[in-house]
Amino acid sequence: MVKTVDHTERKNRVLAAAVSAYINAGVPVSSHEMAEYFELCPASLRNILSELEDDGYLFQPHTSSGRVPTDKGYRYYVDFLMSEHGLNQEQKTLIINGYRAPVSSLEDVLEKTTVMIAELTHYTAIVSFSEWDNWIFYKGLSNIFDHPEFRDLEKLAVLVKFLEEKKQILELLNQQLSQPFKVYIGTEIACNDIKDVCSLVVSPYRSGKKHDGRIAVLGPRRMSYDSTVSTLEFISGTLNSVLEEF
Repeated sequence: MVKTVDHTERKNRVLAAAVSAYINAGVPVSSHEMAEYFELCPASLRNILSELEDDGYLFQPHTSSGRVPTDKGYRYYVDFLMSEHGLNQEQKTLIINGYRAPVSSLEDVLEKTTVMIAELTHYTAIVSFSEWDNWIFYKGLSNIFDHPEFRDLEKLAVLVKFLEEKKQILELLNQQLSQPFKVYIGTEIACNDIKDVCSLVVSPYRSGKKHDGRIAVLGPRRMSYDSTVSTLEFISGTLNSVLEEF
């Protein structure tokens, strides 16, 4: 019996692997290494990658280079392909214990939250509270230096300005959320200065019945979306429980 292959499923698997490989290594993904991973001949793999490029999910920075995801490719990956990462028990315990130290104010809790998010994701963490106009906490800006996208000092300066001026970031954070998280990828961020290099993941939290806010992670488009989303969702749920006391 001849085994049939679902071409769409294969393309999805190749795209998922290409995006994951680029997120992990930060270098364009070659057809040769992908062919070895899927045990396909290089010609077959090149055809699939070419189709994904024609569809707008990948592009080649240079003619002779491998391929990298486009914003459309990242979006399809986040919406349909990324796995449910889930936090391990050690990470969950670290978060829960982080909230057990006594605090005297809501501000202390939210600042602690920002520190934990930055440490766990290795990106820049942001926390806002709707009752405090034009106010955000952010931590982990130094984490940005670990990513080659921000070694351009001009881009780094623009990112700092984006955070310090607060208006644009608050407009993004305060948009209505009907799901546990929202991911803004590259050009989906309404800021021309950082849309070429950044992505933003936002999750809501609630303090009581009327007060709410947002926790968020700002990082490169080449972000570990699965682990970032899992971290924010767990912290959001834990934070909701902690804030019942305020």
